[in-house]
Amino acid sequence: MKATFAISCVLFGTLLTPAVVVVAQDSDTDRTHPATFVKDSAITTAVKTKLAAEHLTSLGRIHVDTDRDGVVWLTGSARSQEAADKAVSIARDTEHVRAVHSDLKIKKDD
Repeated sequence: MKATFAISCVLFGTLLTPAVVVVAQDSDTDRTHPATFVKDSAITTAVKTKLAAEHLTSLGRIHVDTDRDGVVWLTGSARSQEAADKAVSIARDTEHVRAVHSDLKIKKDD
């Protein structure tokens, strides 16, 4: 009786294991999954840190977002075209960034 129960548990566990692996692999494609969110947040934070070091994010004018594919989106405004170009360059040079989309507007100080 105990041997039959043990064999049943092993077989049942073996049948469920591939399903668990498939779920674990699919979790990175879901943006709501914590691991994906942390990865995106890490890229966003790295870009924001580099921009801050260059003093390009004064008053929170340049907003950074990263999608699940490692694509960085820059929105907001920059003081000059040179500053906008520098922000794009910094984002491109950040580790794990696959592409950069910029929707930065040039806006002089009021």
